Amino acid sequence: MHSAHTSWRCAPQAHPTCHGPRHWPGARTWGDEMEDDFAGGFGVRRPLRFLAHRLGLDDAQVTTLARILDELKTERAQAEVDRRRTLATFADSLAGDAFDEAKAGEAGSLRVKSAERVRDAVLKALKEIHAVLRPDQRVQLAYLIRTGTLAV
Repeated sequence: MHSAHTSWRCAPQAHPTCHGPRHWPGARTWGDEMEDDFAGGFGVRRPLRFLAHRLGLDDAQVTTLARILDELKTERAQAEVDRRRTLATFADSLAGDAFDEAKAGEAGSLRVKSAERVRDAVLKALKEIHAVLRPDQRVQLAYLIRTGTLAV
């Protein structure tokens, strides 16, 4: 068999010099997608399917949970935008001849407000999820959170 046809068999653990599709610049694999979807805790697509399966959710619960998780995901995305703004403002406060304490204070305040908004969104989401789930589902969800299977 020609060597170009063997790249699909090449495992990075067994052959560290393998240059198959997995190693091409910018290549994404299924595992990479899973990491991105679970990064930051609740996402919407895969975590929703995971929760629906593990908790035995009915259709109405899945619909409600999708809305709750979508709102939480939006708030976390805004927090990431705020984090980038604070970093830029902190950098700006250092760039001049003299330290700009007002800019640094502004960035610190934005970071605190952003963290408070995320905290409030998480508390609201947990309260709404609690109201949607049956007692046995709540126990299972608490177990998933406690063991680190699911991050909040």
